[in-house]
Amino acid sequence: MKIAVTGKGGVGKTTFAATLARLYAEEGRPVLAADVDPDANLGLALGFSEEELEKIVPITKMRKLIEERTGANADNTFYRINPKVSDIPDTYGRMCNGVKLLVLGTVDTAGSGCVCPEHVMLKRIINNLVLHREDVVILDMEAGLEHLGRGTTSGMDQFVVVIEPGARSIQTYTNVKRLATELGVKQVRVVANKVRDEKDEAFIRAKIPEADLLGFVHYSSDIIDADRNGSSPFDYSKAAVEEIRKIKEIIDRTQAE
Repeated sequence: MKIAVTGKGGVGKTTFAATLARLYAEEGRPVLAADVDPDANLGLALGFSEEELEKIVPITKMRKLIEERTGANADNTFYRINPKVSDIPDTYGRMCNGVKLLVLGTVDTAGSGCVCPEHVMLKRIINNLVLHREDVVILDMEAGLEHLGRGTTSGMDQFVVVIEPGARSIQTYTNVKRLATELGVKQVRVVANKVRDEKDEAFIRAKIPEADLLGFVHYSSDIIDADRNGSSPFDYSKAAVEEIRKIKEIIDRTQAE
C-alpha cells in the first residue's frame, strides 16, 4: 500500500497521515512514513519528542550525501541520474510507535542555483519507496501541487486529498485530481477534516463525488490539545482515531478490489 497524503496548508493532512500510519503499525505491518513537507512536523504527530527531531537532518539538506551519491559538487556539474538510494530508508529512518520516519524535506529553488542533484535524489528515493519496498508507505506531501509537477509520485496506489469545508480546499482537490490523473494515479480520494456539523457535511457531499469521498473527520478540541502539547493525536482523540480507522478500512477494501 502506497499512499500520498496532500492538500493545502493547514487542513490537517499531517494529522491524518500520522494517524493512518499508526493504525497500520497497530496491525503489526511494517510502516514507513516519509515527510516531504518543508515545514516538517510529521514526527511530532507520530509521537517523536522535539529533542529527537532536532537531531534529524532532512535528506535533501545532506550536502555531503548528495555529492557522494550523485557525483555533483562545486567542481563538477555533471551528475548521476540514478544514484543508489535503496539503503537510505533503513540508514536514516527513525522508529517511533512502530512507524519508521524518513524526513526527506523538499528542495528550495529560490536563489539556490542548480538544484538538479537534490531533485534527482528526492525523486529516486520516493520511487524506491513506492516501487521496491514491501512496507506500507505513507507520504506526507508538501502543501500545494509542486510535488505533482515534478512527477515524483506517479507510482502511488492512490492520492488522499485532505480538505476542510471551504471553497479553497475544493479547488485544491480539483487541481490535484487533474494533475494526478495525468500522472496515471488511478485513485484520488478525499478526506474531509475539521467538519463541524451536518451543514458542513452537506457542503462537502455537494462538492465531492460520492465515489471520491472516503469519509469525515469531525472537529475535535483533543486534536488541538495534542498539537499544543507536541504530542501524537493518536494518543489524544479516540473519536478521530476511530473515524480515521473507518476511512482506512475503505482504503484497504478499495485496494483489495
